[in-house]
Amino acid sequence: MSLQLTWNNEQDDFQIREDLITLLEAILQKAGETEGVTEGEVDLTFVSDEQIHELNLEYRGIDRPTDVLSFAMNEITNDELEIIYELEEGEELENVPDVLGDIIISVPRAKLQSEEYGHSLERELGFLFVHGFLHLLGYDHQDEASEAEMMGKQEAVLAEVGLTR
Repeated sequence: MSLQLTWNNEQDDFQIREDLITLLEAILQKAGETEGVTEGEVDLTFVSDEQIHELNLEYRGIDRPTDVLSFAMNEITNDELEIIYELEEGEELENVPDVLGDIIISVPRAKLQSEEYGHSLERELGFLFVHGFLHLLGYDHQDEASEAEMMGKQEAVLAEVGLTR
């Protein structure tokens, strides 16, 4: 297996073109290579502000929309995987993709932020995607040092795929 991107579009504000997905796949490969992650699956969903607002409230207790949410799957146990994949008694847990987690991006929020920062929507979506991916790997930005580390990693990956400001 290799590092795979699966995606779903649940919003109507912006058409998700194949060239954007190709770009996000390149970002995933570059970020994975940088972080030493060569296998796994990342599930990406594009949503509206209303949808991400609901998720932000439900899972984080924050009553407003946000730009990106990440849900890491690395804390799921084999027992939970057996339930998810409905294994029969005696059946082994094999050939099951190593799902790293879910990244959910609000396209309207990304569009607004791209305009505020003066760069392309593709660059903002790429930034949010690599940001979400790093969260799946356990990175956070709760203090200045961890924020600087995460920002540096994000910008390096984006520069590698030609998404500079």
